[in-house]
Amino acid sequence: MLTRLLPLACLATVTLAIPVDQLDKRAITPDATCGGANGYTCQGSSFGNCCSVNGWCGSTSAYCGTGCQSSFGSCTGGTTSTPPTTTKTTTSPTSSPIAGTLGDCLAQKNVPISLASSPDFAQRSQPYNLRLPYTPAVIVIPQTTQHISDAVNCAAKNKVKVQPRGGGHGYASFSLGGQSGSMVVDLENFQTITLDANNIAKVGGGVRLGNLALGIYNQAQRALSHGTCPGVGLGGHATHGGYGYSSRAWGLALDAIVGLDVILANGSYVHATSTAYPDIYYALRGAADSFGIITTFYLQTQPAPTSVINWSFSIPNMFTSAATSAQRLLHIQDFAQNASVVDRKLGMGMYMDGDGFSISGTYFGSLADFNNKIKPELLRTLPAPTSSSATSMTWLQSLTALANNQPLQQPTTGYNQHDNFFAKSLVVPASGPLTAATWTAYFDYMIKTGVNAANPWFSIINLYGGPDSQINAKPSSFSAYSHRSALWVIQHYGYTASTGAPFPAGIIIPFVEGLSNSITNAQPGTAFAGYSNYVDPTLTPQQAHAA
Repeated sequence: MLTRLLPLACLATVTLAIPVDQLDKRAITPDATCGGANGYTCQGSSFGNCCSVNGWCGSTSAYCGTGCQSSFGSCTGGTTSTPPTTTKTTTSPTSSPIAGTLGDCLAQKNVPISLASSPDFAQRSQPYNLRLPYTPAVIVIPQTTQHISDAVNCAAKNKVKVQPRGGGHGYASFSLGGQSGSMVVDLENFQTITLDANNIAKVGGGVRLGNLALGIYNQAQRALSHGTCPGVGLGGHATHGGYGYSSRAWGLALDAIVGLDVILANGSYVHATSTAYPDIYYALRGAADSFGIITTFYLQTQPAPTSVINWSFSIPNMFTSAATSAQRLLHIQDFAQNASVVDRKLGMGMYMDGDGFSISGTYFGSLADFNNKIKPELLRTLPAPTSSSATSMTWLQSLTALANNQPLQQPTTGYNQHDNFFAKSLVVPASGPLTAATWTAYFDYMIKTGVNAANPWFSIINLYGGPDSQINAKPSSFSAYSHRSALWVIQHYGYTASTGAPFPAGIIIPFVEGLSNSITNAQPGTAFAGYSNYVDPTLTPQQAHAA
């Protein structure tokens, strides 16, 4: 039976209260966060009631003195000594403001860390989704697998939740633990990208998708199926699915995994494959961060196509009549399931935002085949596009275009891309394609509430299934990823016009939920699900597991 890594322990979240008679009713700080937004205290701590200027309850050598924070302890029971100094990385017990527990353990093992007092902590702890900020107890910055093993053992010993972070792009800030007080293991130093004689790529757990694509192409003109955002980390992306336009041809990013180096919850290291630790191999491909920290991926690459057709059509007047738009979507859905036209070579998605509507994707055939076979059938019955394109490109040109011309080369440190948003997803099963009534309800909601929405939003509907899809070619027993019979995967996304603006949760969240509800309420007999990489933190554990 596999040991779970995630819920080793969690911190209580309580409101800040200053009166002395309320001190012992607040959670005792287990890290460097005495006071602060969560109001942790030292009153009643086994280390004494003193809360030091550095925010730690203390130990037999803790600094209190004139720096005692009286609002968070009675300033008695501690021992005055020299104030501790903090640095970017901790290499000895005396340098850590969390000495005595987790920090002491990490320091004794010489594990590199960043603390709240470190100059790089603010940048390292900033989430991709600014709507969900959390403050880690400590950020581990390992340079070796031994550092990770030691850190996991220290966290288990001190009952602190462990969270690995590859790229940090998680929608729900789970890369920071999904709560304050976690130990984050940042894999930024694990940047290996090499190919062996069998064209299996050995890839570090901290590699981002753009760097991966460049690395394997430049070494041997190889390619992998993965998403279009070059800054997304491989770790979370590949272990929870990993869709890209090439996935119908090659499967998900997860499907390319042939081996994994992983540190388990007991600190042990294993190399998991289909024959060595097969249960772990199965679990990591779909639910990795519940079971271990992957330091290295082994991925079976594909020959990069010599040319790819990137195509796009903008369809007008999609937000005037719900009934008319529903008929157009029924045609597109029929097209997507037409085996006389569609095979694995076609990747396709739809984008809509209450103003514009487009269909786009890639094609692994010739430009002539696309123009003579795919395009006519797709556009049949649709209004003439206001803009259209179908262009033959090299593999790297195609990836760059799909990334909206962002550079594929991404920084390995100091990544600083952020958004401020709420998202939900729906997996539409092939056994329950959306009906005319459902498409009508969906567009009716968008026309009535989305055309003049107070905040920007978009919906993306990607084709997973259809004839010859290599996503659905794998049986459900292949891995812990479960959506092997999907037709569409829908993402609903609402965000602030300015990244740094306050997030109007009472407006955006109900609107996005309404987009999803317009579909599920219209088709109650269909078993819809959710896609893990578009995680919705508002779901209860029971709801999430059911999805």
